Amino acid sequence: MIRWLAGLIGFGLAATSALAADPVTIGVGYLAIAGTRSTLSLAEQPAENDGLAGARLAIEDNNTTGKFTGQRFTLEERRIREGEDVVQAATALAEKNGFIVADLPADVLLKVADALRDRGTLLFNAGAIDERLRETDCRANVIHTAPTRAMLADALGQYLVWKKWSRWLLVVGSHDEDKLFADAIRRTAARFGAKIVQERTFEDKGGARRTDSGVAQIQRQIPVFTQQAPAYDVLVAADESEVFGAYLPYRTWDPRPVAGSAGLVPRSWDASQDQWGAIQMQNRFIKLNLRRMTARDMQAWTAVRMIGEATSRTNSGEVRKVTDFIKGPDFSVAAFKGTRLTLRDWNLQLRQPILLVDGRMVVSVSPQEGFLHQVSELDTLGYDRPESKCKLK
Repeated sequence: MIRWLAGLIGFGLAATSALAADPVTIGVGYLAIAGTRSTLSLAEQPAENDGLAGARLAIEDNNTTGKFTGQRFTLEERRIREGEDVVQAATALAEKNGFIVADLPADVLLKVADALRDRGTLLFNAGAIDERLRETDCRANVIHTAPTRAMLADALGQYLVWKKWSRWLLVVGSHDEDKLFADAIRRTAARFGAKIVQERTFEDKGGARRTDSGVAQIQRQIPVFTQQAPAYDVLVAADESEVFGAYLPYRTWDPRPVAGSAGLVPRSWDASQDQWGAIQMQNRFIKLNLRRMTARDMQAWTAVRMIGEATSRTNSGEVRKVTDFIKGPDFSVAAFKGTRLTLRDWNLQLRQPILLVDGRMVVSVSPQEGFLHQVSELDTLGYDRPESKCKLK
């Protein structure tokens, strides 16, 4: 009995000593371009802290767990303004932070990744959806929590095919990013047996997006633009540049649903997501930021939570050890999407369900029922291992 009491007291003293010890500090950097992108809808204008707010919430979540694991997480934020050297800013962040969450255009992200390669810094791409970052331009020090265009297009295409809406009228914007999304939609159509009955291009001719006569003009222009189309089930819009997509629903010549960049939209996250415990996540975010959570917020949150999960599981803040664990077969992270998310080891893309939303509700979640895969049904979204051209370097 005396020995048992002595052992219990000794365990208590050891636990108290561990809790009293100075926590290991794990630094996370956040790097993004300053400013926000304008949208057609005034109600959907992104906040100045879009993305960053998600990272801040995840730091709080990590530190909640860190109280018990002897770890403390810090976040250093850096917003790049026009004319500033992004590589220099990233290098300065890397001097104090072994992990950097980046919300950068593809070309800029590649420059940063190459500049930091020899430092051992691990980057998390929380913004760029470009396929080439996971294919011909993939990097071994960049993990992607943002989905790709192919993943978004496949998620949408699966649902449309499941609904038997297999005849698509494709309307494409005139900007480069619109054409890239259109390429992804064409690939999806061929992959899942849909037919694009016709393609039309919406030319961006400039001019003011919002005028006193805007509603009247759009109400006349959009029906004319979409008339005399071959028979189709759904109009699919490729308008990442935010020029025309939001004008399409309820204004087409034929009474047809709209999907893609407007109407039914594929996203990694949405403010209407309320399943799998998401309500408590949404409420915590609103309380902290006085606004609703966006897809960019969630992508940044997921990146920081991946760091927190890996450091907790390895009981280490060493970048190399954490990186190896995240890339290994035992890693997964929970993200309020009904399944634990894992990493594709061939291109470092995070597998994840994609929400299909209409602006008010989650209409469906892909992958859809019946789309099977020998490894993970999530690999029916985007480029699978046999299709990949990635050679990590």
